[in-house]
Amino acid sequence: MLRGDLANELARRIADAAKEAFSLDITLQQAVIRPSTPDRGADYQSNAAFGLAKKIGISPRETATRITEHFHTGDMLDPPEVSGAGFVNLTLQDTWLAHHIEALATDKRLGTPEVPTPQRIIVDYSGPNVAKEMHVGHLRSTIIGDSLTRLLRFQGHEVVPQNHLGDWGTPFGMLIEHLSEKARETSKGETGNSTPTHSTQSNIADLNVFYQEARQKFDADPEFADRARTRVLALQSGDQKTQSLWKDLVAESERHFQEVYDLLHVDLTPENARGESFYNQYLPGIVAELEEKNLAVMSEGAVCVFPDGFTNGDNTPVPLIIRKSDGGYTYDTTDLGALRFRAQKLAASQIFYVVGTPQRLHFKMVFATAQQAGWLTENMRAEHIGFGSVLGEDGKILRTRAGGSVKLMDLLREAIDRATVILAERSELNAQERQDVAHAVGIGAVKYADLCNDREKDYVFSWKRMLAMEGNTAVYLQYANARIKSVVRKSNSKVPADTSIVFAHPAERNLAIKLSRFPAAIEATTTGREPHKLCNYLYETATAFSGFYENCPVLHPENEELRASRLMLCALTSNIIEKGLDLLGIEAPARL
Repeated sequence: MLRGDLANELARRIADAAKEAFSLDITLQQAVIRPSTPDRGADYQSNAAFGLAKKIGISPRETATRITEHFHTGDMLDPPEVSGAGFVNLTLQDTWLAHHIEALATDKRLGTPEVPTPQRIIVDYSGPNVAKEMHVGHLRSTIIGDSLTRLLRFQGHEVVPQNHLGDWGTPFGMLIEHLSEKARETSKGETGNSTPTHSTQSNIADLNVFYQEARQKFDADPEFADRARTRVLALQSGDQKTQSLWKDLVAESERHFQEVYDLLHVDLTPENARGESFYNQYLPGIVAELEEKNLAVMSEGAVCVFPDGFTNGDNTPVPLIIRKSDGGYTYDTTDLGALRFRAQKLAASQIFYVVGTPQRLHFKMVFATAQQAGWLTENMRAEHIGFGSVLGEDGKILRTRAGGSVKLMDLLREAIDRATVILAERSELNAQERQDVAHAVGIGAVKYADLCNDREKDYVFSWKRMLAMEGNTAVYLQYANARIKSVVRKSNSKVPADTSIVFAHPAERNLAIKLSRFPAAIEATTTGREPHKLCNYLYETATAFSGFYENCPVLHPENEELRASRLMLCALTSNIIEKGLDLLGIEAPARL
C-alpha cells in the first residue's frame, strides 16, 4: 500500500518526467500538485508547466505536453492529459484506487505513516492563573493545544505538554493573607478559637469571588494591604507557613482547572503543570548568563536585553526587561527561564507556544534572545502558534451580560444543557445514553466551532450555528458517523477483510477519492498547525458520503459483491471520521 499523501507520489512522477523532458531538476513543491474534482475531469492537477515554461522559453501548454510524453503512469494512473493553458490532469486508475481503498480499510493507521525521525516536542498551552477561574479566553489555547498534541503524537512524535500556570507575583500576598483570615474566621465561628482548621476548599467556594474579596480588602484596608505586602516577602523568603498556604491555594486552583479539562476531554493533568514559581530558581542565572555573553546591559536602572531587529516607530531599540530597577524579575525573565529549561533540561527538539496573537512580538523577542544566547540552535527551534479572539454576536470580545468574563465552566455546562434539549426526543436512547451523548454533542460543538475556523482569525460564538444539524459542525459529523454505524448494524454482517471494492456509480468513486486523502489532511493540518484543515476534510468526507448514500443502496443493492463493497466503504468512512474527530479531541457517539 502507498502510504501518505498520494500527491507526493504524483509530484515525484512529474519531477521525473520534467527531468527526462528538459534535463531540469524540480522539487516536489515545484511540481505543484493540487487535488481536482470530477467536474474538472481529473483527480489531481499539476501546474508545474507554468514555472518551467519561464525557464525553458516555450509556452506552458507545450511544456505540459512534453511532460505528459515522458510521464510514467505505471498501474496507478491513466494517461495524463493537458488542459487549458498548461495544466496536467492526473486520474487514478479505478483498479488501483479500489485496491488502495481495500488496503486502507484494513490499516490501523488509515494510510498515515509515522514520521521517520520522531522528535521530542514541548507544547505550551492553556496557562490559567491560580486563584482565578478559567474563562472563555482560555478556550482557544486549551483546545488548539490539545488537538495539536494529539496530531503530533499520532504522527509518532514524543509530545510533552506544559501548562504554564500564573502562580507567582505580588497579588499572591493579598490572596494568601485573605485565605489565612478566612480560615481563622471560619474556625473561630465554629470552634471558638482562631486556629485555622478548615481546608482551603471549604474557604474558596468560588475562585473569582475569592480573588475579588481579596482585592477589595487590599484596596480598602491599609492594614490588610501592609500585611499582604509582608506576605509577599515571607513567600519569597521561603516562610514555611506562608508557603504552605500558597501551596494549598495552588492545589485548590488546580482542582478547579482539572474539572474543566475533564469536561473538555483535554489531556492535561497537574503533572503537566509548571508554574512561574518553578522557574524562580533559574532567574538569577539567566540574568548572569546574558550579562556574561554581553547580551544584557543596564538601561535606566534596569537590566535589559535589546535583541537585534526590534525597534519602535522612532527607530529606538525595544528592550526585554529581565531585572527591574528594584531587583525584581519580570515575565520576560520567566519566559526566558522556561525556554532555556525546556531546551536544555527537557531536551526539546521543538517548542510550540499556543498563545494568543497579541503576544507575537513578545515571543519573537524571547526567541531572538534565546538564539543569540545559544539556547536555541539550528536543530532546536521555538514557534509561537497564535490565535484570534472569541467574539460575541455583537462583534466584540465575548462577555457576560454584566460585562464580565464568561466562565469557561459555565459555558461548557450550558453547551451540555442545550445539547440535552436537542436530544430530549431521541426515544431510542436510554437516560444514561442521552446524558453521555449530550456531553459529547455539547462539548464537541464548542470545540469544533473553534477548531473549524482559521486559528489566526477571530470568530463569532453562536449557539445556533455550532449546534446546527447541517453544515460544517461537529453535530453534523457526529450524526453522519452514527448513521453510518446504524447502516452497518442493520446489515447484520461483518465485512470480510478480503472484500473487493467495486465502483458501480460515480458517487462510490468520489467517496473513495475523499477517503484516500485522509493522510494528506493529517499532513497539511500538522505541518501548518491548522486544525481547520482537518475539520474541512472531515466535512467534505461526510458530504461525499451523503452523496454516496443517496445514490448507492447499501443493504439491498443488485448483488452481494456490491453489498460487501459498499459496507466496506461505510466502515472505512466511519473509521476516518472517528479518527479525525478523536484527533480534534471530539467524541463520536455510536448512536445519536
